Amino acid sequence: MSAKVLEKPQAAVKLTRARRTAILKALADPRRFELLVRIASAQCPLSCAEAGTTLPISAATLSHHIKELETAGIISIRREGKFHYMSLRPGVLEALAFSLIALEPNACSQS
Repeated sequence: MSAKVLEKPQAAVKLTRARRTAILKALADPRRFELLVRIASAQCPLSCAEAGTTLPISAATLSHHIKELETAGIISIRREGKFHYMSLRPGVLEALAFSLIALEPNACSQS
């Protein structure tokens, strides 16, 4: 597996402090993070029904985790009748990663 080199996003998604905090809180839950990984690794938008079969949680808990990810602005949900499809919002995770990388201190020149 090769690491993706991060460059500053072209059409940068602006993350306010509040939104960045909401995203980090949403990703702090292990089940929610696992759900995000499944959404990200799906070839096309992942249906909520399909996500429910892959995670060992109740439908109510799945619904709660989906709502938390959507509220944080990490995923978007497309509704088609009674079916719901989840996908990553473009640029959000890249903007988060870029803001975290920016926290790394530069080399200190003091001796």
